[in-house]
Formats: sequence, C-alpha cells, structure tokens
Amino acid sequence: MAQSTIAEYCVYDTPERVAAAAAATFAKHAADAAAARGIARIAISGGSTPKRMFALLADESKPYRAQMPWDKLDLYWVDERCVGPEDAESNYRMTREQLLSKVPLAEDRIHRMEGELDPEEAANRYESMIRINWKLEGAEAPVFDLVMLGMGDDGHTASLFPHTDAINELGRLVVANHVPQKDTWRITLTWPVINQARAVVFLIEGRGKADVLHEVLCGKYDPDALPSQLIRPRSGKLHLLLDAEAAWRLPKSGCVEEECETGVLELTR
Repeated sequence: MAQSTIAEYCVYDTPERVAAAAAATFAKHAADAAAARGIARIAISGGSTPKRMFALLADESKPYRAQMPWDKLDLYWVDERCVGPEDAESNYRMTREQLLSKVPLAEDRIHRMEGELDPEEAANRYESMIRINWKLEGAEAPVFDLVMLGMGDDGHTASLFPHTDAINELGRLVVANHVPQKDTWRITLTWPVINQARAVVFLIEGRGKADVLHEVLCGKYDPDALPSQLIRPRSGKLHLLLDAEAAWRLPKSGCVEEECETGVLELTR
C-alpha cells in the first residue's frame, strides 16, 4: 500500500525571513522537547540558511536566544565533510563560529562528526556514540526531536547524493558515503534515521533550487536520482521553509499567515 506524507510549506519573501522562521522553529522545538522529556536532541546541517539561523539564535538582541533551553540541548550533525574541525569546509566549524562560541552550550552536549578520521571509522564512532546516548539495543533507531535539512540543486539532502551507496542503506544509523560527483567522502545520517525524527524541516532558498524542488515534491518518485524524496517522516508530515525564489514553481495556495504564504501537498510513494 502506498504511504502518503503531507508536505506543508511556508514561503517567505526574503532569505532573511526564512532564517528568522528557522530560528523560531529551532527554539520552539527545543523548548517543547525539553519541557516534555527533559532533553532536546536536534540534528543540524550546514549551508547559508543555517548560518544565518545560527547567528540569530546567538544574538542577544533577538528573542530566540532567551527562549532556548541551552542546559537541556544536545546538538548533533546530520552530515559532515571529511575534513578537520578547523577546515573552512567543515560544517562544525561554521556552527562553532556562528553559534557555539557565543552561547552557553556545554561542550559535552556538542556531538560533532569527526571528519578528520578515516570516513568508515568516523561513521562507526558516531553511530556508537548515538547508540550509547540513546541506550539503543539491536535494530532500535534514535528519535531526534528535530532534524533540519537543506537540499542541493541535484536533489541531494544530508550527504545522500544521487546514485550513491548510502541511498540503499537500511540497517545503519550513520555511514561513510563516497560521492564520485565531488570525488570525496562524506559522513551522514541515513534516511531511515532522519525519518524517525519527531519533526523534519527543510530550509531551501534560491531560484537555482526551484526546478529540483518542484521535481522532488511534484514529480515522479525516483529517489535514486532525487534522494530528497526519501525523506518521508514517520509523523506523516514534512515541513519546508522556503524563500519565494525557491518556491516559484510550487502550487500557489493564496493562504497567508504570519507573513508567509502557506501551501500543502500530498506526497505518495
């Protein structure tokens, strides 16, 4: 039987407003999780939109920082490049510079992927750390309170690139993925783990993403070519925060709330 997922998207007129909506989303999910379970476990991605979001979360003049339960937040990464933590390409370094160096988040709550290690070793160590932190047994999977994703103009998300081995991985939590298109290795959470999260949010900006976003949401289901189509959360809802440039090919709903236009699509596979 085909499974359906409801994709709810909010379209903002500028990237800055997308970043503000992302910061509000991050803070709300963290506060709600901490209140409900005493801990907030969130996995983040790299990219320009998270960079702006992190700057807002760290800004004492904005409301988001005060809303954050920093003493109850455990921060994880969705994926990482196979570089050291000081490398300009490191997702961790960007997060440290924009957020971690400016907020009261304890070091033992920051769980980075060790991109400087051999990729397989780094993936194994990250999976082991997750299993220990969640006290998982056997085939159990972690349940993140929030996973925040981006999407490339080739339809990839996390480090799940088109026609790469990680797309077919069902049993592991974290894998090393060789990406021939970029002649490199990446470390990434697997898509079944991402789909277990209580909430999954895409942050997507720019006219260069418009065509592929339309294909991912409205086109034929072909996840080997468009890995972002693999993201179908167990909750049955997928959330997207978009700027007008990225969303211009999506159906227009005409519904406006909180300074954004909203739309809903039913995704089937």
